[in-house]
Amino acid sequence: MTTLTKTEDKPAPTGPEGFLSVRDLRVRFSTEDGIVKAVDGLSFDVERGKTLGIVGESGSGKSVTNLAVLGLHNPQSSQVEGEILLEGKDLLKSSEKEMETLRGNKVAMIFQDPLTAMSPYYTVGRQLSEPFRKHTGASKKEAKARAIEMLTKVGIPQPATRFDDYPHQFSGGMRQRAMIAMSLMCDPDLLIADEPTTALDVTVQAQILDLLKDLQQEFGSAIIFITHDLGVIANMADDLLVMYAGRAVERGSVSEVLRAPQHPYTWGLLSSMPRLGGDISEELVPIPGSPPSLLNRPTGCPFHPRCAFTDRVEGSLCSGERPLLPEGRGAACHLTQGEKQSIFIDQIKPRLG
Repeated sequence: MTTLTKTEDKPAPTGPEGFLSVRDLRVRFSTEDGIVKAVDGLSFDVERGKTLGIVGESGSGKSVTNLAVLGLHNPQSSQVEGEILLEGKDLLKSSEKEMETLRGNKVAMIFQDPLTAMSPYYTVGRQLSEPFRKHTGASKKEAKARAIEMLTKVGIPQPATRFDDYPHQFSGGMRQRAMIAMSLMCDPDLLIADEPTTALDVTVQAQILDLLKDLQQEFGSAIIFITHDLGVIANMADDLLVMYAGRAVERGSVSEVLRAPQHPYTWGLLSSMPRLGGDISEELVPIPGSPPSLLNRPTGCPFHPRCAFTDRVEGSLCSGERPLLPEGRGAACHLTQGEKQSIFIDQIKPRLG
């Protein structure tokens, strides 16, 4: 008999560490113009029961990274290298059949656009029920009960009736909620959330975030949370990874990064946000310029063409040598620790309030 509150085909948690480890991940795409280095040497860890937030501008490699974790890149047009270790098993060496067993069961993803992620030809209820039956062996009746339960949890009104509706009969926000319900059907051990609350109003957004936290607390799930909203990250994540041009430029606990950021790019992201209780006439400070082309990445630090502090670094280090991201807390920047602290205290912190 299959329980409707927790699937039974997965081992018990083995401890908080070593759950997901990504090492030197590189994702390249072949195009008519050349090779696009969408992710270029990325490493990070996600502990069981913890949430890793990933932030960065569009095109920084956030979604590409997580599609690689799920093995969803087309092998005909992409090249994925490195290691993606899930409980010690390298997913990049797994067969497609093995990945199909993992997807939706042990690892699930909330896609950013539910309109394209859900099939228009099948009812919402069927799209929730069939993966659950495949992974758990549940009967149609059990799967329907589980689907209605999850639709209720994500705030779909009259879930028993809406179970038989098609995606086009749902509003944009309701489709997003249905997509979230689909990802949670099998209580995944690793949940990848790609901008999961973009189409939702503030009240529903809070409900969804609370739901994700409840899932994590009850089942010890690990979560990778991709967003542009640093306010959401502040309340949702334990650790934070800042990405720029396919690379990690800063990482640390969410409190460390948001309270005392060390990289000029992170300073720019925080300075461009409106402040609660701030002066409404105060102008935001945008990051100048545009992200670099991933076909022809700048030499040295990829952020140096947009950075306002290259004159604080001796010689041509910024344009000539790529800064490395240290282990643990730190930033990939040629500024000395003293310069970073001085700039932050004198120029950045007053903007943040």
